[in-house]
Amino acid sequence: MDSIHGHAVLEMMLETPEGFASEATLTAAIVARFGADARFHTCSADDMDAATLVAFLAGRGKFVPVGEGFSTAPEKICAH
Repeated sequence: MDSIHGHAVLEMMLETPEGFASEATLTAAIVARFGADARFHTCSADDMDAATLVAFLAGRGKFVPVGEGFSTAPEKICAH
């Protein structure tokens, strides 16, 4: 199975302007879009499931507040 870059998740978040209410709802959306068995990588980590990726992105400051929840912003996605 191919690994999906975390940028794909951040781009999915940009497509959801209402944002996500919690890390759990974001994780569920990732599983719905990419599948329960999907594995993810970033520029500095690999072999993550959806929940681990969400925690990783949160820890890296990739989320911004939106209403009662959060999303991301284009400038939070590295361009390399």
